[in-house]
Amino acid sequence: MILGTVKGTVYSTRKIENLKGLKFLMVQPVNGTKKDVFVAADTIGAGIGEMVLVTTDQTTQYALDYPAPVDAFIVGIVDNPPAME
Repeated sequence: MILGTVKGTVYSTRKIENLKGLKFLMVQPVNGTKKDVFVAADTIGAGIGEMVLVTTDQTTQYALDYPAPVDAFIVGIVDNPPAME
């Protein structure tokens, strides 16, 4: 899993049926740089500036209600982010 901060939203005017209902957010890993930003699907309502927990392995498909071509999925919003140095 990856701990990261939501940096923005990805908008799509067209997408396949299995992606409808998913919001896509740009996430920057806490230990990464601006170049390390990736897109993660969200259904729990994370927003820009929030720290989130993202799964990027085979457990991603278990977090979905139906099969979809998603590589990263937001599974939690961090309520009390750790102090970063």
